[in-house]
Amino acid sequence: MEENKLKTNNIQPKESNINSVSDRATNPAAPKKSPAKKPVKSKKRVVETPAKESVVQNHTTSPITSSIVSKINNFAHSRSINKLYSGYLTNALSAQKVVDYLDIIQSLNSAFQDKKSVHEITAAFHAVFTEKAKCSFTAYGLFHEKSKCLNLKSTSNFGSTYSSKIFISDDQNPIVKCFNTSSAMVLKDNAFLKIPYLQNSPSIILPLVSAGKTLGVLIFDKENIDCNMGVLSFIADYIAMFIHNVDLLEQTNKYANTDTLTSLYNHRGFQEVLAAELKHAEDTHTNLSIIMFDINNISKINRELGHAKGDEVIKLLAEKVKQNMRSNDKAGRYGGDEIAIILPNTSTADAKYLAEYITYCLSCCFVDDVGPVKVSVGISTFPECSKNQEKLLILAEQAMYISQAKGYKEGMSAIISSSDLNFWDNDALNSFAEVIAKRHSQLGIDFEEELVHKFNNEQIISQNHLMEMVTSLAGAIDAKDPYTKGHSTSVSRYSEALARAINLPEDEVQRITLGALLHDVGKIGIPENVLKKPGKLDDAEWEIMKQHPVIGAEKVLAPNEALSDLIPIVKYHHEHMDGSGYPEGLKGNAIPLAARIVAVADTYHALISDRPYRKGMSVEKACQILEEGAGKLWDADLVRHFIAIAPSLAASI
Repeated sequence: MEENKLKTNNIQPKESNINSVSDRATNPAAPKKSPAKKPVKSKKRVVETPAKESVVQNHTTSPITSSIVSKINNFAHSRSINKLYSGYLTNALSAQKVVDYLDIIQSLNSAFQDKKSVHEITAAFHAVFTEKAKCSFTAYGLFHEKSKCLNLKSTSNFGSTYSSKIFISDDQNPIVKCFNTSSAMVLKDNAFLKIPYLQNSPSIILPLVSAGKTLGVLIFDKENIDCNMGVLSFIADYIAMFIHNVDLLEQTNKYANTDTLTSLYNHRGFQEVLAAELKHAEDTHTNLSIIMFDINNISKINRELGHAKGDEVIKLLAEKVKQNMRSNDKAGRYGGDEIAIILPNTSTADAKYLAEYITYCLSCCFVDDVGPVKVSVGISTFPECSKNQEKLLILAEQAMYISQAKGYKEGMSAIISSSDLNFWDNDALNSFAEVIAKRHSQLGIDFEEELVHKFNNEQIISQNHLMEMVTSLAGAIDAKDPYTKGHSTSVSRYSEALARAINLPEDEVQRITLGALLHDVGKIGIPENVLKKPGKLDDAEWEIMKQHPVIGAEKVLAPNEALSDLIPIVKYHHEHMDGSGYPEGLKGNAIPLAARIVAVADTYHALISDRPYRKGMSVEKACQILEEGAGKLWDADLVRHFIAIAPSLAASI
């Protein structure tokens, strides 16, 4: 009947981390050896120590045997005193104390299922053992690698708690002995805990072992527990398995939210921490400030000195941030070259002070071939600037870019707070502020629509004004995807160079330069989940992406009469010479020359640029791919001219 009960409840001790001990050590009902035979050494022994403690030798190397099933089946049965523990269970009352271990195991299994932290697991263990085993206290100590100590926390059945540190160097402490030897121990009292509120009682110390590693110890009183050490060790290792899994999950989450280059939070982790800190600030009615740093000229450093040098500069900024922020501040790599700090309970003035000090520290650091690291700094504060998380980040970014525009005064960055001025009404930077704002679509405002509307209703007063507006609009498109930052500008420069290389008239060169700046303007209407997808687009997503030339031509440019002559460039720059392109499948010379020029420049820059899924190709490799597609995808004559000037373009960037 007991066996059927075990099967019904799906208890499978043989799958545990616990290794078996000898029947004689754990089951008093096991048959005794014949006196005529030579005694067999038990795998688990109890040894009297000078400190009046019993040591159960390491069981972790013994294999699990099926005998554990019979032991659990016999838990509820009356049995004689285990002679190995006769020094501690000598009276009749103790001999009659029987614990329903099957019930305890089932209760622990049920209690652990939804637990996601060590605290929750140990609290559940405490609740089960104080209720089911009538323990007057429980305690656990987990090993801390850096400090070389066991962080011990005990809880009484009345809820009183006590914490202490036990250093591994204290090898006379029974807790340390248990941890070092991975051996269970039974003691006559709990004086070794040195906890004043505990009533004196016999105690059990068990090692917490998972995957062959001792994580710590488990302690509880044995006043009301019959010492079936095999099953108690099974329970300890069962708990250790859950603790180990929680630790692995925490590490996994940490790595998932950590930037590998800087060891700061990555963008996702930063957003999660900011959400939690803002909730706390709202609940406590306190300020919270965000400082955002942007490394100036990082793209130029990457191009001219290589990405390794750029990474060195980013790491230096991260180190200075980590060294100077307070213990309760949080920092993350917000973008490719942007690092942001979350400062709980901090006003704008205090945030400025910290920002000034960090920029001063950076100005004292010289990077080979770069010199002092220069940054732009923007600040926004909750709730003064906004109570919305996304809006706070927008305002910090806007302030950061205005800081970049203002440059340096006496060698120091211009530190701008969003509370310093009204960015939306600032004539000089209004367009750029909107460009930055377009990155975010969670505010209930369609910034892309706003930007296109403003662009098409802008009163163009000069060619320079037109170029400024087009550059701002192109920057808005590139900003939707951090991996294409500067793409439109580069394609425009390459297209201009190719147009000059084939001796086109100056007015045509200027038209191509302007059209190339806007060649991807239609991406303003492409959903971000498609635009930012790191992997290959599926068929449905690709059909959406293929709409961007038409969106750019018809939605953005057509309403603006001054830009109508740029429509062919924007609409047909993805057509191929063999008719395999889109959106209309034009062939050969049916594709406007300006669009063919931009197509070559666009492809080349895409090949040499870094993407989430690959590093940028070398100039030689990119030119080889262009040459292979000449006449099929791209105009062969244009490819030949472009390959001739490509090395000089790379050198001049």
